[in-house]
Amino acid sequence: MATMTLPTASKEMSSSRYFPLMTNSFSKFVLSVFALAALAVLTNAQTPSPTPGEQIKTFEVRLPVTVIQREGKEKGRLISGMTRPDFAIFEDGVQQEVTFFSDEKTNPPVFVGVLMDTSPSTAGKLGFSKEAAKNFIDTVVRLRKDKAAFMTFDNEITLHQDFTDKLDLLAKAVDKVKKTGSQTAMYDAVWQFTDEKLRTIPGRRVIVIITDGEDTFSRADLADAIDIAQRTETTIFGISTKAGFLGTVPGVEIGTSRGKDDRLLVQLCEATGGEAFFSGNMVDLERAFTRISQELRSQYIITYRPANQNFDGRERKIEVRFTDPTNVKPYKIRTKSSYRAVRDNLK
Repeated sequence: MATMTLPTASKEMSSSRYFPLMTNSFSKFVLSVFALAALAVLTNAQTPSPTPGEQIKTFEVRLPVTVIQREGKEKGRLISGMTRPDFAIFEDGVQQEVTFFSDEKTNPPVFVGVLMDTSPSTAGKLGFSKEAAKNFIDTVVRLRKDKAAFMTFDNEITLHQDFTDKLDLLAKAVDKVKKTGSQTAMYDAVWQFTDEKLRTIPGRRVIVIITDGEDTFSRADLADAIDIAQRTETTIFGISTKAGFLGTVPGVEIGTSRGKDDRLLVQLCEATGGEAFFSGNMVDLERAFTRISQELRSQYIITYRPANQNFDGRERKIEVRFTDPTNVKPYKIRTKSSYRAVRDNLK
């Protein structure tokens, strides 16, 4: 141990002058140690350590993004060929970190649920709707990649065929529908199918609703249907057949809407990144289904990690922008507009 050498002085000087200085320094040192220890205890109490083996998880938001020509002879044309740097994602006005991007060449498989209205008002056009549903399934399902399921809704909700890529099984399931029910439980059908069938599947989640009227029987409402679709990253497309099947109804063309129930269908679709179509005959219906199929092929899938990782239950606004200002005038972007920050179990 090193020996402290004091300056030459008497013992009285040593005890009366130097020793008190050493004592004060030591006291300050001890107090500093205790203060640091207390601060560490307080910090640990406020920020508990993770449980051994527990991983800190972050959540991400997946967006289906469609780019469309705004105007001109090719108005409505689906735009492909864009890349990850062409887009910027904003949540509540703050730019976010993009973690994944895919296009038509690399997109994950599609899992699409076809939900067909079999309420009383559909009785005269049931065959029309069934044929359209089969044609759409044939168009949208790519063998050994995509899968489809088929459900009907009236006063009851019936799953006729679970997810499969076997077109013959899907056609048989559609053909077996012979009768209609007494009410229209569309929102309940969306809720049930999304919650039970889409929540845990690994690909893109899509619902196509074939209906001719408004909901009359559901316990869920429009907000519930939008909420669960957004939480499970499900895109909804709607096909309204209320214009009939013998001929077009004046003023009602594909891509337009009229009446409260049509506006609600549009709201349901647009809030989830999809689109509603209004058909007056088989030709319009087939055009609508072809459009949906083409859109699913040409979508971009963009995933981002929100800077705000708190599940605070708030609705957060989403905006996808072009990074190149020259793209703003000729093209427009369609995707879902918001989501609620709530914890959900997704695969």
